[in-house]
Amino acid sequence: MSELRAWLAAAGAVCAKDLRAEFRTRYALSAIGLFAITTLTVISFALGPFGLEQDLLAALLWVVLFFAAMAGLARVFVREEEAGTAPALRLAAPPGAVYLGKYLFNLALLLMLEVLIVPLFVVMMGLQVGSLGLFALVLLLGNLGLAGATTIIAAMVSQASARGALFTVLSFPLLLPLLISAIEGTRSTLAQSAAAGIWPSLQVLGAYAVAMVTVSLMLFPLVWTE
Repeated sequence: MSELRAWLAAAGAVCAKDLRAEFRTRYALSAIGLFAITTLTVISFALGPFGLEQDLLAALLWVVLFFAAMAGLARVFVREEEAGTAPALRLAAPPGAVYLGKYLFNLALLLMLEVLIVPLFVVMMGLQVGSLGLFALVLLLGNLGLAGATTIIAAMVSQASARGALFTVLSFPLLLPLLISAIEGTRSTLAQSAAAGIWPSLQVLGAYAVAMVTVSLMLFPLVWTE
């Protein structure tokens, strides 16, 4: 039990360190926030008074969230390589704690992004949510899986020269099942009888998040120590 507490404390320290660094520079927050707001504004003006069907808006929401995430989540390990702190971090914390801390940091970024973007999307695009609670649950489960996949991929590409493009290219195939289920789940929440058809999507999203985090914890020591 004491070892588990020490492991969790190390993960919390890694996450807290990254949050402090992010709030000083606001690099990732600015990148994903500006990208999402710019994309949302352009789409809103392009559609004009015509708008889109609600089912298409559900897909468009996740497209905006996905590409906004791609704009900033790779920084979680790139920052360590650029600052030269990766060797010190390898000595200071076990690999599993490093992954969990980085995962929690990316999850926090996604939650902050959605607190800003989702209300704007609902207002500007006219998204009509039938069940707010289930809508929030789909977003949360989607975030858990999205953060899990992007964190391990960010570790893999952190030392590559073209890491920005490589990060997106590697992330999309891995995240495709998550995005499909998240879109289907979001569509279900737009109906008044949302609970009827949403449970398969919630099960897939939950299973994806658990599987991704578990596999990443198993593989991360190999990636981190190379």
